[in-house]
Amino acid sequence: MSKRKNTKIQGVDPAYFDKQRESMRRSFRKSVLFNKGELAAIDEYCRRFRVASRSALIRQAVMERVLRGLEENHPTLF
Repeated sequence: MSKRKNTKIQGVDPAYFDKQRESMRRSFRKSVLFNKGELAAIDEYCRRFRVASRSALIRQAVMERVLRGLEENHPTLF
């Protein structure tokens, strides 16, 4: 039976995770006002689909729309 080499598995640098976590930190606040019907629709959606965080739902919906718009209207060379 041969001996196994004692190799040390190197992980990812913790400083890398700290830097990545810092870059994803949300530090800018925006406010949105909804009327009764809009809020009722959001509440119904969250209840029906068991959404735990309404803010995450709204943020995701807004960012999907923004990124899709930027992708569709990217500058062209010709």
